[in-house]
Amino acid sequence: MAFLRQQMAQQQIPALQVAVIQGGKVVELAALGTANVENGVAATGESVFSINSCTKAFTGVAVMQLVEAGKLKLTDPISLYLDDLPPSWRALTIRQLMTHTSGLPNIIDEQERLLGGEDEALSWSKVKALPFEFAPGERYSYNQTGYALIGKIIEKLSGESFVRFVENHQFKPAGLTHTRFGDSSDVVPHSAGAYTYSRNEGGKWLTGTRLAIAYVTFPAYFRPAAGILSTSGDIAQWLLALQGGKLLKDKASLQAMWSPYLLNNGTTQGPNELLNGSALGWPVTVRGEHRAAGPIGGMRSAFFVYPEDDLSVVVLTNLQGVNPELFIDEIAGFYVPAMHPSTGFGLPPSVLPLRKLLLQRGFGQAPQAWAELRARDAQALPGEEALNVWGYKLSSQQQLPQALAILRLNASLHPASWNAYDSLAEILEQAGDRQGAIANYGKSLALNAGNSHASERLRVLQAP
Repeated sequence: MAFLRQQMAQQQIPALQVAVIQGGKVVELAALGTANVENGVAATGESVFSINSCTKAFTGVAVMQLVEAGKLKLTDPISLYLDDLPPSWRALTIRQLMTHTSGLPNIIDEQERLLGGEDEALSWSKVKALPFEFAPGERYSYNQTGYALIGKIIEKLSGESFVRFVENHQFKPAGLTHTRFGDSSDVVPHSAGAYTYSRNEGGKWLTGTRLAIAYVTFPAYFRPAAGILSTSGDIAQWLLALQGGKLLKDKASLQAMWSPYLLNNGTTQGPNELLNGSALGWPVTVRGEHRAAGPIGGMRSAFFVYPEDDLSVVVLTNLQGVNPELFIDEIAGFYVPAMHPSTGFGLPPSVLPLRKLLLQRGFGQAPQAWAELRARDAQALPGEEALNVWGYKLSSQQQLPQALAILRLNASLHPASWNAYDSLAEILEQAGDRQGAIANYGKSLALNAGNSHASERLRVLQAP
């Protein structure tokens, strides 16, 4: 709990629920913080959180249920089930839609608004007129169109609405008592609400210091992509039912659902360097050990299943921008010693050679170690995101000098990145270096005048 309270304090998370399953049993279940900030209502085990795109994992199970029933194959072209498709869409497969590798244009815009709003026909009309982003199977690109199409296929083959099919074939068999579909327009008993310090401007997420309500709507046609609200306890029950044969009969179905899609060049891609593969509604970690399938949603909720370790971790929060997938491996490390942060587990694989050198020589040697590794193999070096993730992990472990060494290195390697300077400034401020923080927030703001986080921190730090 101390680790979670530390995360909540650092990221200013109002409320958090956690559940841990080990050995087929729920071994940890807790609710922390404030579910309703406006009225000071404490979070409890009954507090209901939006899981946003984690809903796609339920869609993945729904598809595998239809596969087990013999009603579809993952390799089927979608034209077998849907008639009103542009010619260029017809050969796309079920698997390509579900793994975000179809290349389809997105049914939401860069600010994550549906192209036609509540008007389903208008959304489809607009998206069908757009060109492909890339050839099918060429790369990964997070896409909501595919899931809206999958919802249509599920409805056609099941004879039920998507929502009713999931309720009847997953919620009820798993015994979920606090799980439902909904959005900000619904009155939801025990709702933990949704808050944010971020805003989307022109497709870029900018972080400020003002806590606001995050308002989202999920029309019926969009609910295969997002829209479930639940508790960590219910998600734990669902995971137990899923792995216990109540939702899928065959263990091979689980393996198929959690297997990453191979791109045309034989590699995998996913949402980030940690979740570097994409399966059927489940992002996955492609790594040598302690592999995980980990749905993520709304930058505020995530749950990881570690099949080889008989472990699952669920983290739900009510703050957009938390990205709990970035610290779930650390929670797992308290239950599986080999995964403890002190071992370096959970870091992007690309940073491990640099970490090994710095543990031997000291973090003050970061530039020299980087130069040495670059001379060996420049292609294997970590990128900006990986270094940033590592810096924040070191900070969360109270290793501020080491965190600053990595973030200084990152800023020096990426002098055109406003985010690299913003991250460095944040940790300098945390370390008590006011002037250093001011200087680097200034550099960040010079590169991105819309960085409200930097402008607000400068206002505070430069106040008389």
